[in-house]
Amino acid sequence: MAKGDSLADQLFNRDTVGQLASHFDDAGVFSADLFVSDVMNGLHDLELKARICHIADVLARHLPRDFGDATAAIYQALPPPLDPSLQDDSFGHFIYEPLGVFVENHGLEGDTSRSLDLLEALTMRFSMEFSIRAFLNKHPVETMQRVRSWATHENYHVRRLASEGTRPRLPWGHNVGLTTDDTLPILDVLYADKTRFVTRSVANHLNDIAKTNPHAVIDRLDHWQSAGKQSIKELTWMRKHALRGLIKAGHPAAMRHLGYKTDIRIDDAIISIPAVIKRGEKISIAANFTLLDTGPMIIDYVVDYMKSNGKTSPKVFKLKVLEGKADQDITIAKSHHFNDNASTFRLYAGAHAVHLQINGRIVASAAFTLT
Repeated sequence: MAKGDSLADQLFNRDTVGQLASHFDDAGVFSADLFVSDVMNGLHDLELKARICHIADVLARHLPRDFGDATAAIYQALPPPLDPSLQDDSFGHFIYEPLGVFVENHGLEGDTSRSLDLLEALTMRFSMEFSIRAFLNKHPVETMQRVRSWATHENYHVRRLASEGTRPRLPWGHNVGLTTDDTLPILDVLYADKTRFVTRSVANHLNDIAKTNPHAVIDRLDHWQSAGKQSIKELTWMRKHALRGLIKAGHPAAMRHLGYKTDIRIDDAIISIPAVIKRGEKISIAANFTLLDTGPMIIDYVVDYMKSNGKTSPKVFKLKVLEGKADQDITIAKSHHFNDNASTFRLYAGAHAVHLQINGRIVASAAFTLT
């Protein structure tokens, strides 16, 4: 693929569509050449999600009209499951995502059980975390019953789906009307999983919950820590990953859960930054302070960025994590780029501020002007 191709071009192109088509051709379901030609007609005019839907629509024209016959054809054409020895980050190939959308489009209204069976099989080739959400909304009782059984499935991709598919704030995913009472019992099973691909999803799920119910997350982590079912090393990683949003926000209970004293004593704290900074400029931010206590520290800096409406919005950046000692003088410097070409973030001229945050508490501030 040529450098600069969009993500849509990288994931859905003639080669990847041909890969999908070859499975059906080899199984004698339909002609790969005809399918590829049909898909490629207008594909490059579409964005990522639209390409997925387009391929699903073309599949519907080439598969048997009866949903039962169509699912049988898909089973016949499925490639082998993903390698179970990889254990992490083995998402599979995006080209199989349209199969999940096909199931949504044609199985949601009349054949829930058959659809969930197929999604279970598909998620061992590519995660069906997006497609399962349509069934959670349309058929919550039957789907949640299946999800609970997936939490103990022999294949870790299926176990992960039980957590990832029910996340409150799954990126790119439709909202689902589930509560912590629905999902925390599933995480109670999955947090002790031996596969990082699963426990990473559990931690991300908890990070989602923490945005609206932080105490429920901290209470659950306390409980899991006491239960002793997960290895100390893995649970420590999970706790930090699950609480990362709260830690950036300086949430006191999250800090205490991870062993950071929110009232750790600091003296002579200063954060230094040039008084005037040009957009696009890379500058140095320096922090200096004397630590009067001994203990672990999370040292961050927070930039209050000016928004288009004249108000400011804070953004937290990492400086350092260290084990501090009493009467220790600490100096830290970091380069910060006020990037004016970011696609997701725009800079505005005006009065700004930067703050030094230690264990969630602001201990020093400095003003600057962005031009």
